[in-house]
Amino acid sequence: MTAALAYALEVPALKSRVNDYGGMISPAAEQSLEQTLASFEASDSTQVVILTVNSLESNAMEDFTIRVAEKWKIGQAKKDNGVILFVSKNDRRMRIEVGRGLEGVLTDLLAGRILDNIIRPKFRAGDFDGGFTEGINAIINATRGEFKNDTPSGPLQNESPLSSYFTLLFIALYFLVVIISKFSKILSGVAGAAAFPALVHYAIIPIGLTGVIISVVSGFILALILPYIPVGGGYYGGSSGGSSSFGGFSGGGGSFGGGGSSGGW
Repeated sequence: MTAALAYALEVPALKSRVNDYGGMISPAAEQSLEQTLASFEASDSTQVVILTVNSLESNAMEDFTIRVAEKWKIGQAKKDNGVILFVSKNDRRMRIEVGRGLEGVLTDLLAGRILDNIIRPKFRAGDFDGGFTEGINAIINATRGEFKNDTPSGPLQNESPLSSYFTLLFIALYFLVVIISKFSKILSGVAGAAAFPALVHYAIIPIGLTGVIISVVSGFILALILPYIPVGGGYYGGSSGGSSSFGGFSGGGGSFGGGGSSGGW
């Protein structure tokens, strides 16, 4: 653990809305993006920043970007309306990190579509200025509920592995509630030593092996996924409180819970 922490990539200073440490954006595009993001913050109060680096240096991207979010605190306090567009040039990896307050509009799915359908084609063509410009415009539209890109995208490379279990969870919970309800009715009319035989005879036998399997599977699913459901602290524990200032521009104290999407090009 100590050795791993010793090689953790240092979070760079927040110097502006466009932090191009990877040298990917031309001066003209950087100035235009800075003005666009400043105007957007003035009109909507939402803070969006860009961070590029040369390399992640073997750091896990999601771990690094959440550390950036915790230190920079992009977004307004209590609104948590911050977004970080992160790109690692040499790794050819990118991520949209979404503040808690925007997860309902800039969903993981929309963030993935922006990466896959808007930014990735531009980056693959070598048009980094175009990728950042169109990507930022799409992020702004998404936070306003105006992003309408319906092009099917491939599997999101960073989509939380838990998301694929949600449908199964709800189905399993439904059957679990039915089974518990059945048990409760039986037990309410049975007392003492007669409880277990009655439970077996009137509940487990009628629901059959399928019902027992569903009940067991439901329990396992709940045990696996409940610790990861973003309640309060979110997937990564999140960040909260205060503000972060590194010169003329500063974060407003926004917090993040691990929402967003990652991809490559």
